[in-house]
Amino acid sequence: MAPEQEISIDKWHIQTIAVHAGYNSESKEGDIMQPIHLSTTFQRNQDGTLNEFIYSRSGNPNRDAVETKIAAIEGGAEAFAFSSGMAAINALFENVLEPGSHIIIPDDCYHGTRNLVDKFFRRWKVDFSEVDMTEIKNVLAVIKPATKLIWMETPSNPQLKICDITALATIANQHKITIACDNTFATPLFQKPLDMGVDYVMHSSTKFFSGHSDVLGGVLVVKEKTTVSERLREYQQIAGAVPSPFDCWLLNRSLSTFPIRVPLQCSNAMALAQHLLQQNKIEKVFYPGLPSHLNHSIAAKQMKGGFGSILSILVKGNKEDTLHFAGRLKIFKHATSLGGVESLVEHRRTAEGAHPISPDNLLRISVGIEHIDDLLNDISQALE
Repeated sequence: MAPEQEISIDKWHIQTIAVHAGYNSESKEGDIMQPIHLSTTFQRNQDGTLNEFIYSRSGNPNRDAVETKIAAIEGGAEAFAFSSGMAAINALFENVLEPGSHIIIPDDCYHGTRNLVDKFFRRWKVDFSEVDMTEIKNVLAVIKPATKLIWMETPSNPQLKICDITALATIANQHKITIACDNTFATPLFQKPLDMGVDYVMHSSTKFFSGHSDVLGGVLVVKEKTTVSERLREYQQIAGAVPSPFDCWLLNRSLSTFPIRVPLQCSNAMALAQHLLQQNKIEKVFYPGLPSHLNHSIAAKQMKGGFGSILSILVKGNKEDTLHFAGRLKIFKHATSLGGVESLVEHRRTAEGAHPISPDNLLRISVGIEHIDDLLNDISQALE
């Protein structure tokens, strides 16, 4: 009999990685599912030397497992799990920016990211430019000698704007600027920014990675191990914005079904977008999968196999008309967040805080895994 050949993890398909990556096959207990390691501290060896794990802030078996899995799913060298998406973004900004830096962010940017730069990094005298990244020339026009970071969202939140990842990564490389991408909406199922030249990828793991609206978390994935990634690990362990062992366990469990859940959500979103496009009470539909969407051709080039399950609409009328429509929905719940198995709708302007950017008649829709006929019927009755 020929000797067994171990198949390298980088040869696995994403469905297999999502189930098996990070699993400790040498566990003496033989657990199929990893146990939850709730201990905050770990025993030393008899001679006083340290084991792999010392104290749960600096390292935990559940966190180690989920970081290994996410790094493999995204195709990165290393992943760093944090207690929220904002904690992950802050960690990167803390370790890439310095006093007097300049950062470029999208004009249609998650409001939490903008607030972080505007309210907290002002103390470092960090300057920022908000740019429509759908056109490369807009980014080129604001690059300064002090520019340290280009931060992308593609698709963006909430108007699903698409920017050319490869083109922006080329520009960043030419100017020796770090470039990072919030890949939460696209997910690594459909988009791999690290393969297109991006240095760092961020996910709000609260969203599609969790998929059940019961875990708060964020993760950074690095393209390669560098001095910055070493600082990120040190920052994670010292600053301590880490997820709990139970949250890591839940996230690890949820990732196993991530490649199965999201394509169905995607399929539902495409059908819903096409349906909404035909409704005379809907002014506009934002969805990268529609040929009418700005930069659809770029989305088709860099998003492989799907366009995500988030779409936004402009309802004909004012804020009151829009909220009335949202309130009539039965299956779609009016709530913040996205990426769960349940369908949600949100009036973005009322969620964006002190500096809202969304129109009064914009609703963001996160499409779940319910039967598409039921979702379409719910939309139809609410529009009546």
